[in-house]
Amino acid sequence: MEINQAICNYIAKEWIAQAKSKRAFALDHNIDEKVVRKISQKKGYNIPLKTLHKICEARGVKLSQFFEQLDG
Repeated sequence: MEINQAICNYIAKEWIAQAKSKRAFALDHNIDEKVVRKISQKKGYNIPLKTLHKICEARGVKLSQFFEQLDG
């Protein structure tokens, strides 16, 4: 699996699915709702590092911790 797809699938499954809605996730994580919809696509999308950092920062997770979770 391609890395961007793996990142998006992880975020969609572990974090977005737990949110009240895609809109709520977007607001809580300081990103646009259309980005949440792109992340939620099965094929994922080429997620910018800046966006990944915003999401992790809002969750209180360091990027290094995120990638450890992704590998785990």
